[in-house]
Amino acid sequence: MDFSLTEDRRMLQDSLTRYLTEQYPVEHRNKVAYDLPCHDDAKWGELAELGALFALAPEDAGGFGGTGFDISVVFEALGRGITPEPVLGALMASRLLTTAGAEQEALLSGAAKYAVAISEIEAPYELEFIAATASGSGDSITLSGRKSAVYGGQVADVILVAAKNGDKLGVYEVQASDAQIVGYAMMDGGGAAEVMLDATPAKLLIEDGTAALQDAINAGIVALCSEAVGAMDVIHDYTVDYLKQRKQFGVVIGKFQVLQHRAVDMLTEIEQARSIVIKAAAELGGPDATRYASMAKNMIGRAARLNAEEAIQMHGGIAMTWEYPVSHYAKRLIMLDHQLGDTDYHLAKVAAEIAA
Repeated sequence: MDFSLTEDRRMLQDSLTRYLTEQYPVEHRNKVAYDLPCHDDAKWGELAELGALFALAPEDAGGFGGTGFDISVVFEALGRGITPEPVLGALMASRLLTTAGAEQEALLSGAAKYAVAISEIEAPYELEFIAATASGSGDSITLSGRKSAVYGGQVADVILVAAKNGDKLGVYEVQASDAQIVGYAMMDGGGAAEVMLDATPAKLLIEDGTAALQDAINAGIVALCSEAVGAMDVIHDYTVDYLKQRKQFGVVIGKFQVLQHRAVDMLTEIEQARSIVIKAAAELGGPDATRYASMAKNMIGRAARLNAEEAIQMHGGIAMTWEYPVSHYAKRLIMLDHQLGDTDYHLAKVAAEIAA
């Protein structure tokens, strides 16, 4: 397998990384991330102009990418800046709209913000336990139920909702203005929402959407894992730089062999994580996509926690302060494990598949 990026992907990666470094530095990010709407509308438009959203969809849907590697390039750059913009919702919605053959110019241009509502309080990860229901037909469809942890839902214009109609799990389009939405800031920055539906008008997008929803989840997992790799790269750089500067007993602490070994262990975990993300990205859309997405999510969850904890321990007290970026990267890395299924959930999922 050729691990090198194509010229187009390299250009997109360089453009996004440069833009986020210069125009969305961590100081600006922290001003935006922790209070509603957890989003900078002007920066969202600029990200769209750079092509970040068009890279998430294939050419026949109006984009210029849509593969696992395109997704990985975009989200690794976002991870390096721990950017709180609602790109995850846009990605997952684009996968569903592509499957449905629906128009998505407004999504890709950034003119409309989309979110995908799958999780429920009693079914945080499992599609088979979804309880939200659809009733009616044609132009008279309504939805009822509650959706939890809808990422980007606090600023969404359109929400794609997973709901049951009889024995089928469908995907329905709801205008955010028709639903009751309670937005909130997550502890690591970025926003989400609880979405309450009570005979809410909806439009059928995909009648039997189980496979499409799983594909959207798989794509979301590849995105989150790529984001984690980008964030781990940065937190490792901060740690190595600190080891080279901090002195104890008149000696730069980077000369202590035990700290050198711990820094190398961090790097080893990052490279292993990068490898499993490459594999999950390559399998996206194929018959084994769900298995490799779960394997990646499990490995990334463990690697992210180790890197966050090691960075904090080797920095000492400064790593816990609001002003120092490591604290924000560490929080984001821990939270990434809990989005779209945590380490334990995906380990159990892979184990059950092997046992079967």
